Amino acid sequence: MPPKKGKGGGGNKQDKNAGKGGKGGKGGASGGSEAAEGKEKKGGTAVKVRHILCEKHSKVMEAMEKIKAGQKFSEVATAYSEDKARQGGDLGWMTRGSMVGPFQDAAFALSKSTVDKPIYTDPPIKTKFGYHIIMVEGKK
Repeated sequence: MPPKKGKGGGGNKQDKNAGKGGKGGKGGASGGSEAAEGKEKKGGTAVKVRHILCEKHSKVMEAMEKIKAGQKFSEVATAYSEDKARQGGDLGWMTRGSMVGPFQDAAFALSKSTVDKPIYTDPPIKTKFGYHIIMVEGKK
């Protein structure tokens, strides 16, 4: 087996290529965790985000009550959200560094869920744009 970390100057390129080939193939449990650690260090992670944005706290709390009552996240977002992401609050895939601090922290801390059974920020997250209820549909 090739060494995981090369000490020579030319070994680094080979190690990168070996890492890419090992990801999908034979990499054992330790290989998978190393790949995950590498991803975090690069900041290349992304989340597929939906949100409901309201300027007023009272309105965002009204929206939250609808979600808690079992209404689909996307339906509540269409009815309540005050931003351009009117299509069920879908913001699409967003990467680290492309979101405002509190929003990003909350989005990456959430577990993946669906609009039918959302896992969302409770209480809402306050940013310079207003109050957000955030849910994450995917992670990579």
